[in-house]
Amino acid sequence: MSVSGTISSETMRQLKWRTELEPKLLPIGNRALPEGTILEDGAQLDKSTRGFWMKMDRTFFDVRVFNTQALSNPTQEVLETFVTHEKEKKKHYIHRVLEVEGGAFSPLVSSTTGGVGKEFSAVIKRLAEMKSRKTGNSYAECICYIRIKLSFCMVRCVSLSLRGYRGSVHRETMTNDLYNV
Repeated sequence: MSVSGTISSETMRQLKWRTELEPKLLPIGNRALPEGTILEDGAQLDKSTRGFWMKMDRTFFDVRVFNTQALSNPTQEVLETFVTHEKEKKKHYIHRVLEVEGGAFSPLVSSTTGGVGKEFSAVIKRLAEMKSRKTGNSYAECICYIRIKLSFCMVRCVSLSLRGYRGSVHRETMTNDLYNV
């Protein structure tokens, strides 16, 4: 399961929000959007939901997880790298979401070491606030729960990327795959 799926799906279900995974964006038609905007028909983001920032408003999320020690990030401070990745996501999608979809856009940028960007932090705080209201638990308990869940998700994702999937493959699935070639 992805980072955004683990963190928010369970909480959004508890809050009775309707979420959609990998929603396809509407075609742009003959609108002129700024350079850098993704223009392809059938483009999709990672998740959307209604009522996240404002009642009945549709919010789109797109996830990026980056390695702080990658060769492409050596000249920047870690905080600058978060800002760079958030700006890049916004450059690609914000105008399309605002003008074509009529919604809000929040990039969920995190690092493999567990840090999160400014926008992701705001999303976590909003989830905790809404969960606190709905469940009656304190805000501190809710934000702690969400951050712990995020930490375990990051460990699982990093482990998967380093080691690969090591689960058992069902024999029936292998047989079906051989016959479907």
